[in-house]
Amino acid sequence: MFFNKLKKGDLIEIAAPSSFVEDEKLFLSGLSILKKWGLIIKPNNILSRRFNTFAGSDKIRLNELKKVQKSKLIIFAKGGWGAARLLESEPSWGEGWMMGFSDTSSLLLSKYAQGSLGSIHGPMITTLCNEPSWSIERLRTLLFEGYVDDIKGKPINDGIAFGEVIVSNLTIFTLLIGTPHLPDLRGKIIVFEDINEDIYKIDRMFTYLRLSKKLNEIHGIGFGNFFNPAEREFNENIFENLIYERFKDFDIPIVSKLPIGHFSGNACIPIGFNASLDGKNGSLSIHSNPNQ
Repeated sequence: MFFNKLKKGDLIEIAAPSSFVEDEKLFLSGLSILKKWGLIIKPNNILSRRFNTFAGSDKIRLNELKKVQKSKLIIFAKGGWGAARLLESEPSWGEGWMMGFSDTSSLLLSKYAQGSLGSIHGPMITTLCNEPSWSIERLRTLLFEGYVDDIKGKPINDGIAFGEVIVSNLTIFTLLIGTPHLPDLRGKIIVFEDINEDIYKIDRMFTYLRLSKKLNEIHGIGFGNFFNPAEREFNENIFENLIYERFKDFDIPIVSKLPIGHFSGNACIPIGFNASLDGKNGSLSIHSNPNQ
């Protein structure tokens, strides 16, 4: 179904385009999962790198990003901040898989915007070991067997949308408006996630998206995790009311509570692949490579 299936013995690479890795245990635990799958990980010096809050200077991180582009699979080490700074140098992208989320969404979107498939919105090395078993198995299935099961959220607005799927951190997506690194959104299904943002800041970003008119021709919109468990009970009803109020006039399927993002599992999604979003039962289905 999907291209670039991996097999045991394949060499993969880790890149750290954002913040430095402060938790060695999480990093090594993530590597161990990949090694159990039979993947060979090219040695790197990521754990020893630190420049201010980044995993090395912009030059070091950019050079690393360029060098790993021939890999069959690039997994980012962690998020934080810093990846978008590398886009100032207009990097080019390889043909393999490249996976991350949160801050590294900027790189995933840039790759897709330049016409290349292979971006996966999914766990990073330092988050992989904390994923539930279903999410880890979903990633293995995508990489080695070439398919993913449907995921489900909470329906907010009815209808069924078809189109290529784009998943991104909301803050990073908003940052890229007006740059060549934001893909063409016409006919797409968009899914957002974020963390540690107050409701009024989310409302502000939604308003900016409306003012920019970038979402005017999308076919469907979904939302993953936005709040940690301690904040969820208080914020989720307010958040869902905000979603409906800000997007109901688009007259498209809307789904919330998809298991995507920083909490409750981060279901891997291949960006740019054909998908459907069902606003009646809340499901997001990935169908195929657009070239198939």
